Amino acid sequence: MRNVFTIFQREFAGYFLTPVAFIFIIIFLALAGSFTFYLGFFIERGNADLQTFFLFHPWLYLLLIPAVSMRLWAEERKQGTIELFLTLPISLTEAVVGKFLAAWAFVGLALALTFPMWITVNVLGEPDNGVIAAGYLGSLLMAGAYLAIGSCLSAFTKNQVIAFIITITVSFLFTAGGSSAVLGLVQGWAPEVIVNAIQSLSFLNHFQNIAKGVIDLRDAIYYAALIAAWLAANVIVVDLKKAD
Repeated sequence: MRNVFTIFQREFAGYFLTPVAFIFIIIFLALAGSFTFYLGFFIERGNADLQTFFLFHPWLYLLLIPAVSMRLWAEERKQGTIELFLTLPISLTEAVVGKFLAAWAFVGLALALTFPMWITVNVLGEPDNGVIAAGYLGSLLMAGAYLAIGSCLSAFTKNQVIAFIITITVSFLFTAGGSSAVLGLVQGWAPEVIVNAIQSLSFLNHFQNIAKGVIDLRDAIYYAALIAAWLAANVIVVDLKKAD
């Protein structure tokens, strides 16, 4: 556990050694606000809630989180530091978990900085703060799932751009699978069991349940299992690619 924390500290501090971290946070906050007020018609709706704010989170993460995850292992491989990194007295699992948790904490920080939105709806009305808190929890879990996918895929290549593109592609499949457009296409020819399977694997359905204030253990288990599975795959890929 101490090794995981050491790696976490090293990686988390590393985000703020360059302007990239601040640029990411500024872009995330700007897009989250713009989507909420302009695309989500926050003022026009006249409701004191953050449903429109959370509505766009899956698509924000789809575009922005791959920019964070692409460097996790691709950069180590490109610079040739992965061999040195793995000679430290730590296990491969500890290295993967430590780097993932640092990235998750960084994205969590960006999410936490949207707190003025929460304050705004409380000034404008009397929202259900329990529902809003659930939305933040669901958003953080979903961000972890995106990061776990990106971390694993970044270990396949030394090129961060390729890692970025592959992560967006795979993440899009997990995101769009639950959209009405995709389900409508599939329902026309696929058996119901396949349609249900696609729907159950979608980030959208599980996140929307939580964002509405419905805390279902199955949704939490889904994200936890998805994160664990991709991190386990991450360990395997790094082990196979460390000599490349």
